Amino acid sequence: MGDVLHFSHAAFEAHTRKGNWIIDFWAEWCGPCTIIGPEVEAAAGKLGGKVKVAKVNIDKEQDLAQQYEVMSIPTLLFIKDGEVVDRTVGVLEADEIVAKANEVF
Repeated sequence: MGDVLHFSHAAFEAHTRKGNWIIDFWAEWCGPCTIIGPEVEAAAGKLGGKVKVAKVNIDKEQDLAQQYEVMSIPTLLFIKDGEVVDRTVGVLEADEIVAKANEVF
């Protein structure tokens, strides 16, 4: 498994300005989020250092969810040097997340 960070709004802005990121917007009460969570962690491990992975709890970081127009969860944002280059909504398997990352980064 790869390292997955948990971001607050301040940490999000500071970290995602540089590099390739996958951000998992989720909530504890979200059934599909509990399914994709381990898949995101597995994808982080498969991607190694090429892409950093973080999670944002939308209940704790509502402003961040609004800023990035997260309307449904789970939502994955693919961010390159501070810019959202792609997004997915719904459950994906680890290999699908890795394939998407390889496509956009």
